[in-house]
Amino acid sequence: MSRRSVARIPLEKGHVIVQDNRTGTVSYWQKEYHQSAADARGVSTADYIHAMYFFLRQVKAKDVLMIGCGGGTLATMLSAKGVKVTVVDLHTLSFDIARDYFALPATVDCHVSDGVAYLKKHPGRHDALILDAFGAGGMPAKFKTDAFFKLAKSQLKPGGLFLMNVIVDDDDDATPDDLVRRLRKQWRGVRLLDTDGWVDRNAVIAAGKVAKLTKPRVLMPPRPGGPKLKRELAVLNWRGIRKGSGR
Repeated sequence: MSRRSVARIPLEKGHVIVQDNRTGTVSYWQKEYHQSAADARGVSTADYIHAMYFFLRQVKAKDVLMIGCGGGTLATMLSAKGVKVTVVDLHTLSFDIARDYFALPATVDCHVSDGVAYLKKHPGRHDALILDAFGAGGMPAKFKTDAFFKLAKSQLKPGGLFLMNVIVDDDDDATPDDLVRRLRKQWRGVRLLDTDGWVDRNAVIAAGKVAKLTKPRVLMPPRPGGPKLKRELAVLNWRGIRKGSGR
């Protein structure tokens, strides 16, 4: 790939957009943290996003609340199928980036707010609630507490689905296992989708009526990148929870 085919667009406070002018693919970086990547239509190239998308389509979710925007790719994909999506994020810049570079449609309801404050101020019932909130320091600690999970459950309709993206350092990182144990204080059904053997990976925790969720597959392939994504998603699978702490 020649340098001329790639455009690097610096934004404010360490936010950078990288565009491939040959293919139309775009990536969003916040300092060293990779927030999003998608094709020209806003379809994600990330395996965990497609796993979440698959689960939401499997349960036929029609009203989805998301905490954390990034490039807004999951919201864009769901909106394309007629799903009502509300996204909450602390920063206006996130929504500007999602609209300007990732094709986030105007039909997605965007709110600049702290996620916890929004849930308390706007009590409602949704088919699904997605937590994918990361900044330069990782996921804020308040989103990993019993109080937050209890609040999140209160926002779901009976049988509603809670999905959580977790960044895992390596196989010794006990974070996803510890979070599953914490979530099980609120939900009887909690499952972990993960891939052993990889570092700095994304895992997905699903809570609610999750017993019938199947291994995810690609329903909306990015162009280009579909075959590569299919291989990456095939590696993801449900796994059991490890005992104790890995560290």
